[in-house]
Amino acid sequence: MITTGFATREGTAADNADAAKIHTLADGTVGASVVDGIGHGPHTSATAPLLAETAARIAARRGPLAGLLTAGELIADPGLDGEEADAVAVAARVSPDGAVVVAWTGDCRAYGWNGTTLNRYTDDHTVGAQLRRNGVALDLAKEHDNWLRTTLARATVGTVYTAAIPDQLVILTSDGIHDQVATDLMESIIREYADDPQDLASVLVRAAPRNEKGYRDDATAIVIRTF
Repeated sequence: MITTGFATREGTAADNADAAKIHTLADGTVGASVVDGIGHGPHTSATAPLLAETAARIAARRGPLAGLLTAGELIADPGLDGEEADAVAVAARVSPDGAVVVAWTGDCRAYGWNGTTLNRYTDDHTVGAQLRRNGVALDLAKEHDNWLRTTLARATVGTVYTAAIPDQLVILTSDGIHDQVATDLMESIIREYADDPQDLASVLVRAAPRNEKGYRDDATAIVIRTF
């Protein structure tokens, strides 16, 4: 049995550039995707749901790698005006037997909760994350966390990473959650609402506070629970 929930909350900038979609096949297989549009504006906000829908449906049928690559093809060309939307994303495929595979590009994340511990199964495709892995000072690396090394529009087999998640509770997030909600608070929320994926998703997106400048990013979460 697979139960799911998702929620999204617009930030302080105009138009929610995040989107999420869960799609279930006739045999019970679930495909899911969280998309975080780059920048804000009507064009990005209108395109993000299309990308999430495509990624989730194809992930259910063909796997999350195929889901993200297919969604990326929709925006791979800049268009006649040169202003096609771009995004980062994470997608998951959950089989009826509970096996979970995720794929991602950019800085959307996938977490697993095993009942006691929150495990992160993705690494951010940012310059800041790369600098930290190479031993650069944390303060300097943090200044480069908004520099994306890859995006959905530029996604290839070599830039979309894949991981299996053994935990029975899976959480997909945009950076409006994991960059603005402290890990210990996330763990506390998950521990309290683990039995209800919809409540958990809703509480997570509400938990992100404004930063010291009053800014709050769009926040989106998908929660998938297997039995």
